[in-house]
Amino acid sequence: MLLMATLNQPSPPKLRIALISPRGPLYRHRIGAWKKSLRYMPLTLTTLAALIPPELNAEVTLLDEGIEAINFDLSADLIGISAITGTAPRSYELADHFRRRGLPVVLGGVHPTLMPDEAARHADSVVVGYAEESWPQLLRDFVAGQMQPRYDQSPTLSLAGLPFARRDLLPGSRFTITHTIEATRGCVHPCDFCVVPTAWGRRPLQRPVAEVVAEIRHMRARRLIFLDLNLIADLEYARELFSALIPLKITWGGLVTTTVIRHPDLLDLLARSGCRGLLLGFESLSPQALAETHKAFNLRQDYYEVVRELHARGIGIQGCFVFGFDHDTADTFAATVDFALSAKIDLPRYAILTPFPGTPLFNRLKAEGRILTEDWTLYDGQHVVYRPQRLTPAELLAGTEGAWKKTYSYRSIAQRLFGARIQLPLSLAANLGYRFYAHHLRDYYNCDWYLGQQAAAEGIPA
Repeated sequence: MLLMATLNQPSPPKLRIALISPRGPLYRHRIGAWKKSLRYMPLTLTTLAALIPPELNAEVTLLDEGIEAINFDLSADLIGISAITGTAPRSYELADHFRRRGLPVVLGGVHPTLMPDEAARHADSVVVGYAEESWPQLLRDFVAGQMQPRYDQSPTLSLAGLPFARRDLLPGSRFTITHTIEATRGCVHPCDFCVVPTAWGRRPLQRPVAEVVAEIRHMRARRLIFLDLNLIADLEYARELFSALIPLKITWGGLVTTTVIRHPDLLDLLARSGCRGLLLGFESLSPQALAETHKAFNLRQDYYEVVRELHARGIGIQGCFVFGFDHDTADTFAATVDFALSAKIDLPRYAILTPFPGTPLFNRLKAEGRILTEDWTLYDGQHVVYRPQRLTPAELLAGTEGAWKKTYSYRSIAQRLFGARIQLPLSLAANLGYRFYAHHLRDYYNCDWYLGQQAAAEGIPA
C-alpha cells in the first residue's frame, strides 16, 4: 500500500527559468540583406542553462533578442538577464517589466559586474563576476526561499569539471557560426580601456585541455571559434592546447595578441592545429597612444612582420584598430587605412574608443570632465561618448566612417585580398559583408544624439 501511495503522488512541479540576452544597437536596425544574426552563437545563455543543478527539475527557456522577439507575457518562476554595457538600459527595461508582473529577476554579466549597485535597483538579485559557482548556488537558495540580493565570484573559481554548454537550446541556424567554445578566461594585460581587468581581474583561468578536446568531439565540430580573449596568455598551456587540436583535423579561429610573433614554434603549431583566422588588436599605429592605454607590449612588434608571418602560414587576420586616443589627429584615419591596405590585412575593423564604466579610462575622462553622456546604449564602440583631445566628436565620427568606406571600396578589397591570397572565397565573402555594413553605418550608429544636444545648447534649430 505504501508503494502504491508513493507511486500515486504527483511529481514536484518544474522550476521554470527564462534566460534572456537583450538586443544591442546593431539588432535594433535590421537590414533586409541579412537574414541571420551577424554573430557567432554566444555561450552565455547556453552555459548558464548547463549549470542549473539537475536536482531542481528545471525547465529552461533561452531567449536571445538578437534573433527573436521577447514575449512580454511569458510564464516563468525566475527570469535571468545577462547584460553588457550597451544592452544595460534594455536589460533594465525588461527587468522592470517582469518585476511589475511579480516575477523575480536576476541580473548578471559584465555590466552588472562593473555597476552592481546600479543593476541592483532593477533586480531581486545581482550576480557579480563569473557565474560558474554562484549561479547554481543562487538557484538552490531560490528554491529554498533564501535567495540573496548579491552573489560574488569566488576568488578560487576553477573551470575544471564543468558541464558542456547546452547548445541544443538555441537555434544554430540563426547564427553565422554555430560552434563556439572557450578554453580560457581573462587576460593578463592591463589595457586601460578594457573591461576585463576591472570586471574580473588579471588572474587567468584555464580549462583542462582534455576537457576542451572532449567538448569539441561532443559538438562534432569541423569548424569553430574560440571566444577566449587571449589564447596565448600562458604559452605552455597554448602549446598543449594547439598540439591537442592537431589530431581533430578541424579549422578554427580565435583571438591572440601581436606578441605571438615572438614565438616561431607557436606560429607553426597554430597552423598545424587548423588555425585559419586570428583576430588581433593592433589598436593604433601611434606609440604614444599605445603607451597611453597601457598596451605598450604592441610597441615591441613590427606590425608588417606580424601580418607576413601569419599569412605565410595560411592564417587570415582580422585586424582591429581604435580611433579617438588623445594623440589621434585628423591624419590618423588615413594613416591607419594606408597601413591596412599596404599590409594586406584580410579584414580590418575600426571602432571608436569607448570608456566603459569602471575602467581606468572612464575614471580618467570623468575626472577631466570629458564624458559627454552616460546613456549606456551609446557605449557600443561606434558612438562618441566623450570629448576627444585633438578632434571634435563630429570629426571623430566622420573620420571613422570614412575609414570604413575607403577600406571597403572595391579597389581596396581587391588590393588587400589579391595581395594576400589567403582563403580567397571566404575572405571575399566576409569583405563584401563588411562593405555592406561600411556603407550603411548610419543605419546602425550615428552621433545625432550629440549633435542635436550641441545645437540645442547653442540655440540652433535641429
